[in-house]
Amino acid sequence: MPHRRNCWQNPPGVANLKIMTDSADLPIPEAIPCTTAFEIPGHVVDQHLGLTWGVLVRSVGFTKGITSSFRALKAGEVPQYTDVVDSARRDALQRLITHAQSMGANAVIGVRFDSSDVGGGDAGLSEILAYGTAVIIRPI
Repeated sequence: MPHRRNCWQNPPGVANLKIMTDSADLPIPEAIPCTTAFEIPGHVVDQHLGLTWGVLVRSVGFTKGITSSFRALKAGEVPQYTDVVDSARRDALQRLITHAQSMGANAVIGVRFDSSDVGGGDAGLSEILAYGTAVIIRPI
């Protein structure tokens, strides 16, 4: 079975870095176990509490929108959009965790992300949704 990364774990090698270059590399404060899988190794699900989510709508901003439009004319990554989307997913995940904790959960399973344009393609707004199942787990 392939290794699954959980939101409370640093990616391999991150702990060895002396300098974090971006806040997206830092662990989420007060995070609870959450995974894309439907089980957490070494734990049993005692109770399913229901759907939990974190949603936000984010704008790239006028200046980044102009500069990224020029960069989009040539092939390759557009860092302005990458930074905005990465930050938005992180914020959506934090909101999902907060919502799950407010339901009494101590973990989230089946975590997924979804995104869509809001207000038409010209508005430059993106909705980012993180969702999963809030659960109560205990060690085996």
